[in-house]
Amino acid sequence: MQQTQGVIGRWRRRYISGPVLRRIRALLPPISDTEREALEAGGLWWDAQLLSGKPDWAQLLSSGPPRLSDQEQAFLDGPVMQLCSLIDDWDLTVEQRAVPQPIWDFLRQQRFFGMIIPEEFGGLGFSAAAHSAVVMRLSTRSISVAVTVMVPNSLGPGELLLHHGTPEQKDYYLPRLADGREIPCFALTSPQAGSDAASMTDRGIVCYGEHKGEQVLGMRVSWAKRYITLGPVATLMGLAFKLYDPDHLLGDVESIGITVALVPTDTPGINIGERHYPALQAFLNGPNEGQDVFMPMDWVLGGQACVGQGWKMLMSALAAGRSISLPSLSVGAGKLAARTTGAYARIRYQFGLPVGRFEGVQEALGRMASSLYLIDAARLATTQALDQGKVPAVVSAILKVQATARMREIINDAMDIHGGKAICDGPLNYLGNVYRAIPVAITVEGANILTRSLIVFGQGAVRCHPYLLDEMEAAAEPDAAAAVAAFDPLLLRHAGFAAMTLLRSVFHGATFGYFAAVPLDAAELSLHYRRLSRFSAALTWVTEVSLLTLGGNLKRREMLSGRLGDVLGELFLLSCALKRFEDDGRARDDRVLLDTCMQRGLVRIEQSLHEVIDNFPSRPVSWLLRLSVFPLGRWASGPSDALTCACAERLLTPGPVRDRLTLGVYPGNPGEGVDLVEQAFVQVVATEPQRARLHSAGIESIDAALEQKLITVEEAEALRSADKAIAEAVAVDRFAEL
Repeated sequence: MQQTQGVIGRWRRRYISGPVLRRIRALLPPISDTEREALEAGGLWWDAQLLSGKPDWAQLLSSGPPRLSDQEQAFLDGPVMQLCSLIDDWDLTVEQRAVPQPIWDFLRQQRFFGMIIPEEFGGLGFSAAAHSAVVMRLSTRSISVAVTVMVPNSLGPGELLLHHGTPEQKDYYLPRLADGREIPCFALTSPQAGSDAASMTDRGIVCYGEHKGEQVLGMRVSWAKRYITLGPVATLMGLAFKLYDPDHLLGDVESIGITVALVPTDTPGINIGERHYPALQAFLNGPNEGQDVFMPMDWVLGGQACVGQGWKMLMSALAAGRSISLPSLSVGAGKLAARTTGAYARIRYQFGLPVGRFEGVQEALGRMASSLYLIDAARLATTQALDQGKVPAVVSAILKVQATARMREIINDAMDIHGGKAICDGPLNYLGNVYRAIPVAITVEGANILTRSLIVFGQGAVRCHPYLLDEMEAAAEPDAAAAVAAFDPLLLRHAGFAAMTLLRSVFHGATFGYFAAVPLDAAELSLHYRRLSRFSAALTWVTEVSLLTLGGNLKRREMLSGRLGDVLGELFLLSCALKRFEDDGRARDDRVLLDTCMQRGLVRIEQSLHEVIDNFPSRPVSWLLRLSVFPLGRWASGPSDALTCACAERLLTPGPVRDRLTLGVYPGNPGEGVDLVEQAFVQVVATEPQRARLHSAGIESIDAALEQKLITVEEAEALRSADKAIAEAVAVDRFAEL
């Protein structure tokens, strides 16, 4: 038997595995070092389940609802609320064009810059969930202050030191970062490279030089960076550059690679202090440069042993900015817009009715409510995964793209509903500055166009596939016999996986996922789980076919890759929405939000898959995909008008659903725009029965209604108070002519 198996194995390796391996080598270009490090950075989470074709729902739901510690909640209720009360966003954005000194002092005193730094180093040691909650709440008050807080707690020296610093570097810098003695920035982006960090022209040469009166081994570095947030005020810069060793002072390798150094900004030769002015936002951002600046080798992050490891460090650390900071800012801005827009649409009357009762407005409000529910669900689930030790690199890219893009949709709808109220600038305008800041979130931490078209699926398909990365490693093996020996067992397992994926796609497509696995005790939501499982199988099958037929050309087919990334992103967001509904105890009044998210999402998924299939370069393959993915055609139709209006009502009606959906919004100081619209909302809702009584009687005057005894004296006073509150809430700022 063993002899027979050996003969079959040799025959298979010679006539099947060997030729297939040669085909793969022809299809797949060699992986560069930077690509390899990007693929190896971070880990897998729910993204791998979605690209397995058979997601294990119990894995996602088993963690239960996220929780903040008592200390974290107290910080939110105390220092964060105090900070919000100190902020005058109009003053710092328009008048001062910078975050004022009293706020900087408060940030230092309360250790806002040390949220991620452990308590042993003087930081707050907060969870990712708490970090996210703080940034989210600040974003409802001021984008500039939120950015000032989030940058030191995301991609920058603090995050990098925690994971890669030497004990000496941690002991010195982390306490100083925690209490604000050091203000950090991270200098990565070069004018000629942009998002392509591997093409940066900044360079350092290993050499000996003088430092503190001694000759030491170090680097002479020249660079020019821009778009560096907090750069103009930073005292400590994380600097990325390419390091070279032409004299072989470190070893045989001349081109060492991207390296990160911790550089005090008062080092001679550094030019820092100017600023950019991104989208009229007040947070400090600017360029810096240096020419032949000598740095001792112990300034390298992690010490001399870590030279050339900068790209890997950056890829692993980037998850913080993508997973926490920008999604939290997006959700915060979305919550502010949703809460104020629902209130404004209820108090703003046209033709005798609140504008929120017009179906055109309800369409936008319903879209806002469901989108906010979706991205907040993804934020909560992802920060919980981070707190459980996962570093989901692909999910972080998905979340960054999806959260910022949907934040833009929410804000645009809010601006449309507010009309002139939102376009007349001044202290009473609570949306204008958020609207201006949208492109900042879209652009930073990897511009959305590139992240969507190149990273989400391009990295996700390889990273999440159970066999592909190992097969690529085998294909890169120079020894032909060893390569085939490593590839042969992978090919067998991969073939079995592909066959099962095809069967699942066809079977679930023909039965609309009716027989897909559903979590225990989830009968009420079984249709939603089954449909997501169905499209998980479909996406996995399309991925298999795309990789097999297009190979390395897939990453150059950015439209196809982007659409497949959209499907993966939609599946992820909808999965998180299901988890949120479960975590919230299946709150009945939230069901319309969940159903709307699911129905809108399924339309997007079907449309994206349809466009992939329709534009596939091989027509026979396109026909095969259409038959195996949509054997009975497309059926998703989106939410009904009644469901959309029900979502809108969640923002138009005071109560637990509205409060839960917009939890974390700072209510505004007395007399400010947010406070005025909320107070008017409360009074309008309370007096609506009386107003309806007057409208039915055809009487517009409160005095006339009082004379005819249609209302009581107390009701008349309440109506007058509500009218005054409405007038104050809908008012816009006026300025003397210049």
